[in-house]
Amino acid sequence: MKKAIASIAFGLLTAGLISTGASAQATLASVKQKGYLTCGSNTGLAGFGLPDAQGNWTGLDVEFCRAIAAAIFDDPTKVRFIPLAAKDRFTALQSGEVDVLSRNSTVTMSRDTQLGLDFPAVNYYDGQGFMVRKKLGVSSAKELNGASICTQQGTTTELNLADYFRANNMKYEVVAFATSDETFKAYDAGRCDAFTTDASGLYAERLRASNPDDHIVLPEIISKEPLGPAVRHGDNQWADIVRWTFNAMLDAEELGVTKANVDQMKTSDNPEIKRLLGTEGKFGEAVGLSNDWAVRIIKHVGNYGESFERNVGEGSKLKIKRGQNALWTKGGLQYGLPIR
Repeated sequence: MKKAIASIAFGLLTAGLISTGASAQATLASVKQKGYLTCGSNTGLAGFGLPDAQGNWTGLDVEFCRAIAAAIFDDPTKVRFIPLAAKDRFTALQSGEVDVLSRNSTVTMSRDTQLGLDFPAVNYYDGQGFMVRKKLGVSSAKELNGASICTQQGTTTELNLADYFRANNMKYEVVAFATSDETFKAYDAGRCDAFTTDASGLYAERLRASNPDDHIVLPEIISKEPLGPAVRHGDNQWADIVRWTFNAMLDAEELGVTKANVDQMKTSDNPEIKRLLGTEGKFGEAVGLSNDWAVRIIKHVGNYGESFERNVGEGSKLKIKRGQNALWTKGGLQYGLPIR
């Protein structure tokens, strides 16, 4: 009897391991079978995720999805972007409607532990701020006592807003809307005194204002908003692919590997560059990709610094300084994990 029980237990354990191993590769296999990556995106935020009239998407988060597609297919165009409102984004990921969510989403403990999700990387360190009209005569968020504030429902923004005003013993009136588009349009139409969201979003949305120069972003940052891509919990291989796609872009910037010189860099004797570009070791195979996976990313999309500058940096319309998103070697928080 003991042998029979032990045999059954071993069989269940083996079946569990096989099942776990199969589920760990489920997303990559599905993406390869479809022939494209499905990326949950913003409904329209300049610099991060924005389609033009012809349906061509641009933005920092958009390019990250293209980098994943490049790593898998050697083709950054094999992505289908699904615009998602804030209230729908996590459900879409949980249900399998999208393979990865790359949509200005803040990493928090409750999201990481209670929603069945994982956040493999932080691709933009941000913080919540406020925008007001210059004619309001306000130069600090501390002067917003009694103000009406436009904000979006279903976001950490609402919670941060409540915390800030309570901590500073101030009163406010919340004017909330379902989508970011509705929220900003209400502010621009004068339905509230101030508009609050992540600081990056403030710079992006100001471009859409009737008269952008009539608005200012106040200096206070009232929260930590580490923004990053999300995947379903339990699919370890897929989480690894997303995590190391981002780290490859960071490492490439630190090592001076760019979209223009990546082929030339393949002949480098630098061991870090050799491992990054797949001329030494088999790090791509370890996550189910080809060993030139990082070359594909850099050649098609570029390193992190190139993507940042192109989409949100000082050379873009948003003109955001690198700040906390500079490499750790330049005083920022972005720190590429070593490929070794």
